[in-house]
Amino acid sequence: MQWSDAIGKRHDRYAETPRIVSLVPSLTELLVDLGLAEHLVGRTGFCVHPRQVVRRLPKLGGTKGFAIDKLRALAPTHVLVNIDENRRDEVAALHAFVPQVIVTHPLAVRDNLALYQLLGGIFGRDPQVEARARALAADFEREWAALSAQTATLPRQKVLYLIWQQPWLSVARDTYISQMLAAAGWDSLPVDSALRYPEIDLPALAGQADWLLLSSEPYPFREEHLRQLAEQLPSTRATLIDGEMVSWYGSRAIRGLAYLRRLRARLV
Repeated sequence: MQWSDAIGKRHDRYAETPRIVSLVPSLTELLVDLGLAEHLVGRTGFCVHPRQVVRRLPKLGGTKGFAIDKLRALAPTHVLVNIDENRRDEVAALHAFVPQVIVTHPLAVRDNLALYQLLGGIFGRDPQVEARARALAADFEREWAALSAQTATLPRQKVLYLIWQQPWLSVARDTYISQMLAAAGWDSLPVDSALRYPEIDLPALAGQADWLLLSSEPYPFREEHLRQLAEQLPSTRATLIDGEMVSWYGSRAIRGLAYLRRLRARLV
């Protein structure tokens, strides 16, 4: 059997013992949850979950600007990358010495199901890996159904999801983050954007939003930022939101759906 990645490249089931480098934090976590921790040989410094596993793995730098010579020395059979999180030129350089580069790019929330199937299939030499992939899919469907049922009972709201300040940056509607928010009944602002992570006029858009959502990543918004915004925009409702639960796909998306259901029930 074969499985296609995000750029249409076909991958066979790997018949030998893999040596996997993950350059995507959420995929590192997913590989561990699929039972592949012993086959991970390298990661980025942002791959922080689960801590007890990743702390033993060599760090190769960031998702952008990773140390390609250190990566080469690990002799990986597979490297996992993402279109949004890794630079195209750096990924292209991997093809010179990595037998299999697996490219991912989930945009819709339900793309996670294909992601479980892709990695469960490629690394399914051990039947337990595919069994775990099926279990993750079942867990995802359960949380998706619960969130969808709740969303159907609540009025939709407009939200401004902030990921940076100086300048203020938000997310466009074609991003995975925006799609996660939409699943909870939150329509992100701005409505239209040529950029996926646009710089925004905060006072103008805040006036259109039912809620300002201050993400914990990539900028680490804290309570002090809520207090500052309360002074600057006293008529705007704002709250902190766990960015990992909204932006991390893979197995984290299952917990993310449950997290959004609880948060949405509170912010009515």
